[in-house]
Amino acid sequence: MLGVLRRVVQEVNGAADFFEALHIIVTRVRAALDIDVCSIYLKSPRSGRLVLMASEGLREESVGEVEMDVSEGLVGLVASRAEPINLENAPDHPRYRYFPETGEERFLSFLGVPIIQQRKLLGVLVVQHHEARRFDDEHVSFLITLGAQLAGAITQAEFTDEIASETPQISHVNVEATGIAGAPGVAIGRAVVAYRLAQLDSIPDREARDIDQELARFTAAVTATRGEIEDLKRRTEQVLPAEERILFDAYLMLLGSDSLVHRTEARIRAGQWAAGALRDTVRESVRVFEDMEDAYLRERAADIRDLGRRVLSHLLPDEGSDQEFPDGGILVGEDLTASHLAEVPIERLGAIVSARGTGSSHIAILARALSVPAVMGVADLPVSRLEDREVLVDGYRGRLYVNPGPELRAEFRRLVREERELEEGLRELALEPAATRDGRAVPVLANSGLLADIKPSLNSGAEGVGLYRTEVPFMIRDRFPGEEEQVEIYRQILASFDPMPVTLRTLDVGGDKALPYFPVQEDNPFLGWRGIRLTLDHPEIFLTQLRAMLKASREHPNLQILFPMITTLEELKEALVLLNRARDELLDEGFLIPMPRVGAMVEVPAAVYLVETLARRVDFLSVGTNDLVQYLLAVDRNNARVANLYDTLHPASIRALELIAEGARRAGKPVSVCGEMASDPAAIILLLGMGIDSLSVSVSAIARVKWVIRSFSTDRAEALLAQCRLLENPGQIRSLLNNALVQAGLGGLVRAGKN
Repeated sequence: MLGVLRRVVQEVNGAADFFEALHIIVTRVRAALDIDVCSIYLKSPRSGRLVLMASEGLREESVGEVEMDVSEGLVGLVASRAEPINLENAPDHPRYRYFPETGEERFLSFLGVPIIQQRKLLGVLVVQHHEARRFDDEHVSFLITLGAQLAGAITQAEFTDEIASETPQISHVNVEATGIAGAPGVAIGRAVVAYRLAQLDSIPDREARDIDQELARFTAAVTATRGEIEDLKRRTEQVLPAEERILFDAYLMLLGSDSLVHRTEARIRAGQWAAGALRDTVRESVRVFEDMEDAYLRERAADIRDLGRRVLSHLLPDEGSDQEFPDGGILVGEDLTASHLAEVPIERLGAIVSARGTGSSHIAILARALSVPAVMGVADLPVSRLEDREVLVDGYRGRLYVNPGPELRAEFRRLVREERELEEGLRELALEPAATRDGRAVPVLANSGLLADIKPSLNSGAEGVGLYRTEVPFMIRDRFPGEEEQVEIYRQILASFDPMPVTLRTLDVGGDKALPYFPVQEDNPFLGWRGIRLTLDHPEIFLTQLRAMLKASREHPNLQILFPMITTLEELKEALVLLNRARDELLDEGFLIPMPRVGAMVEVPAAVYLVETLARRVDFLSVGTNDLVQYLLAVDRNNARVANLYDTLHPASIRALELIAEGARRAGKPVSVCGEMASDPAAIILLLGMGIDSLSVSVSAIARVKWVIRSFSTDRAEALLAQCRLLENPGQIRSLLNNALVQAGLGGLVRAGKN
């Protein structure tokens, strides 16, 4: 049965259209089980009724005509119970309903199983036989497994036909797809499918006839690719801040690194033709990153793959599209990356939609910097069918609507207009200090991304850098960066914000963030050898970084050092010992360096319960809500199967943050929040009520965060926090807080994101 199951699923995934997929299912199942009838009933998105959509064994004319409510018949019973029904003699059951047009009166035995996708009932798979007998356990298990396996394939096939079909049973207006929110905002426009670059996986092995010629072809392709990326960087100078344009510099560095260019050249010299050598090098590099479970770093595999395809397109040039990109066009693709933007006039771009990727994808980061709405990871998206179709994009909730009706279109136009007016009204506010209505200052600082090696744009209104991730110099090299290399990097970021504070987080790799030249294989990387655990085990790495940070602060005493992944007091004590040792070494060498302020990250549940003890040993605490909430709820927010369970407003998350704030207060130490929760308008109210001292957010969110802070008094925030303590689920909490935002005149921050 396992082989049959595999073949059926493969055939369905390769079906040309929705109805062919259904036909494959009913014919293959009927033959595999040697029974008389196999039928599929699907729930109509318009009426909610179950419609017979395919059958092998019932009369052909009944397909598309027979339908019933979930309260009717045995098929309705399977649907309402969401569990299998196995009957020896179906007509004897009180829920049996006879449909003369099907000719099913001669079939006695009945087995129906629900088809469910993400808790949503799609339909019912039914088999029948003329003999009065119960189907055995093997048949039941086979159908249950098949229904679960086919749910995703049916969803994708149905989506495709919903877009274009005129079949009465299928709605083709306001077709909705769900993905992951990549960048906030709403947009309406015509879809433009991204130009399909050459596919590396299709490249065959081939010996190089002339090695020198192949090397020359590869060099020319790399040069052309570098020119494209440099052109993209120039074109974005007026719309992207400096810290985001550095992302393109990372591409340029990869084009000159051993990990791509030199290894490809080595393979060419070994006898492989240029395209095959490039393919193998990209595969090797991609595998390293795809094995990482950290969302941001896993997305770097897509960057390398994209860069490889870009080079390959110059090795094997093919015809592209010369069509003009429309104003407000929605860029849609299977796996969009930053270099796809090279083919798009940025000023005309309305939104971005990618079938793959997450909120940590390179393209999502750029979308946020450009204030362009983005939806990522729309798994069932039939990209090839969307060209020139009208689509609506909701970047707040990660939703896409195809073929919108007049009412939905009008609603989105209103939202787009309000978004534009809101952004214009907040420009000057971004440069003002943030303080509550009763005068309590709450500084809003910037988070610098992993690739942001140079100074962030001071035009953002950031009051410092609350979290600077130092991993990138380690990730883009084929070796550990030296002390002086690190000094220069850190000096630039400190100088750009002096005298405002800059918090450098020490190296947070290992486990799920294995360096290419320092691989770590673990069964459960999220609970593995990472962050402070790795650096304490390798003091030679840790001391070099600490010395570099301290030396960079000689002329710019705005340095703050932050230790990640602290779980025990002993880890914190050991880290402080090494920091003091690094400073003593520099003092012995004649460098007069004051001790910087030192903080600990609270991102592990254990640290929540040790917070007062930890706070007494440091100068400040920083809460990494992204990891903390994931650990508390045991949810990977980038996993589409469970992402809906991730909610920063879960009562457990709120209580944990209260414990952190209370412990820090007892120890007399300030606490900041640097995760995405600090950018959520509803969550900001609670953070103000808890007495959080500062927030650190992405540059694009600073103005909105300041608007929320300036709209509430401490007393009002504390009162709302007290009300939220009495509520039992995240939906109730968010509704209460959203209502408070609307009452405070901040409805523009929540209207587009409402369910």
